[in-house]
Amino acid sequence: MEPATGKHSSLRNVLIRLLLLAVFIFGVRFAYVITVAGTSCAVADFCFFSLPETLNLVLSGVVSGTGPVAVERSVSGGSVFPENQTRKEWVNGVSFFSSVFRELVSDGYLSPASKSLCVERPTGHGVLALKEIGVVDAVGISKKALKALVKPGEGQWIPFAGETFDFVFSGDFMLEELVRPTEFASEIARTLKPEGFAVFHLANPRDTYSFNSFLNLFNYCFKLVKSLDIDGFDSSMPIIREIVLKKECGSVNDQFHSVVNFEKLDSDYNNGYSDGNYNEKCSIPRYKKDLVRNAEPLILEEPLKPWLTLKRNVKNIKYLPSMVDISFKNRYLYVDVGARSYGSSIGSWFRKQYPKQNKTFHVYAIEADKTFHQEYGLKKGVTLVPYAAWVKNETLMFEIHRDPGEHVEVKGRGMGRIQPLQSSAGGFDGEVEKIQGFDFAAWLKSMVSKNDFVVMKMDVEGTEFDLIPRLFETGAICLVDEIFLECHYNRWQRCCPGKRSTKYEKTYQQCLELFNSLRQSGVLVHQWF
Repeated sequence: MEPATGKHSSLRNVLIRLLLLAVFIFGVRFAYVITVAGTSCAVADFCFFSLPETLNLVLSGVVSGTGPVAVERSVSGGSVFPENQTRKEWVNGVSFFSSVFRELVSDGYLSPASKSLCVERPTGHGVLALKEIGVVDAVGISKKALKALVKPGEGQWIPFAGETFDFVFSGDFMLEELVRPTEFASEIARTLKPEGFAVFHLANPRDTYSFNSFLNLFNYCFKLVKSLDIDGFDSSMPIIREIVLKKECGSVNDQFHSVVNFEKLDSDYNNGYSDGNYNEKCSIPRYKKDLVRNAEPLILEEPLKPWLTLKRNVKNIKYLPSMVDISFKNRYLYVDVGARSYGSSIGSWFRKQYPKQNKTFHVYAIEADKTFHQEYGLKKGVTLVPYAAWVKNETLMFEIHRDPGEHVEVKGRGMGRIQPLQSSAGGFDGEVEKIQGFDFAAWLKSMVSKNDFVVMKMDVEGTEFDLIPRLFETGAICLVDEIFLECHYNRWQRCCPGKRSTKYEKTYQQCLELFNSLRQSGVLVHQWF
């Protein structure tokens, strides 16, 4: 009997050792979860047993007056965390947004009864944080959905009926990556109830230009009620700009969009552009006027060799995108008035040198000279406007002037001046042809909005003294963010020292007055060559 007793004793010792080992391993893993991950096994993805498809999580730290909230989450493949995020990062994110939402509750912008939407990346931080503080009627949307927390959708298309939500939140800094922010703003306005609140987290705007560009997306029926900088939840984004907007209008289904019908505008060109009523002056906002102070100084003394001085001045230009963030714009446009050939400035300067902040610009080449039209048909991202920019729609005379010694091999490549038919000099002995002029200011107001980023280069052989005042009269000047202007005057001739050009009557002083008047009005204009 003794040998049998010894065998049982040995087996019992082995089982006890295995049990102690299992307890030790469990203790080590539990200690890791608590000390490193900062949570419990209930919200981890490496427990000893596989998790069910539907899991109820009980989270603490709720709004005063409510108890712990049971949050039902879908768990796929035993993992409850978004791809490319560690357990600790995800939990820290939920904790951060929970504290943000508590502040919004205390300020009266959010309540446990608010039907809420989070427009975000597929992390689910915002949705779970809302549920954690007691806002149980919350859902998120994202292209890549995390089931039960985030549904398929995106900022440009929110899959809910109009005026559904009391509260909309957009975080995770996704706003800086929007391709069409106007459509995003339109969807927020459509789905938010009147008197509802929209809250946005932005990477702290570096300048008032970008801040106001963002607000302009929502200015149709939203009021800014709060804007402050808060601490971020990790070192990658230490400061966050929190913006709270309140919706103060009703339905915006068809009123909010600012979309241009390009097919109709092309038809307008071919059938004779209609002037319309565009005589509405505007006031250039202060934040744009402030930028002019940072521009390069104007060349005050008339250069003896303008073909060298003005060309060298390009390296001194302080481009607008080098001073501000241009992210919150709907479209990015370069309007070349007097474009001539593609390589004249579009290909040689704008496409290669202008700082675009990785934005894709569409180019409008305004050129009446038929000599250059064919090459534009082969250029991508370029729309040719085959007419002459003018103050109204009418037939014009295109007079080609040349200085002594100027040699032009191809007809039409000499720089010309446009004149109304009744003003064209009968005794002019140069090349003359009839061209169609159009109301440039009216065209500009039909084509763009203040939510677009518009860069303009103007080289119109003296017509700038007609076009610039017209832009102010109609208010179209407020739609242009930056102008590169070549002002034409009776400059010293390159061929004949001591002699001035007879092409133009204006003086350098008059050009300087034009530049000063633009800058004093708040227009960021640069001297071009």
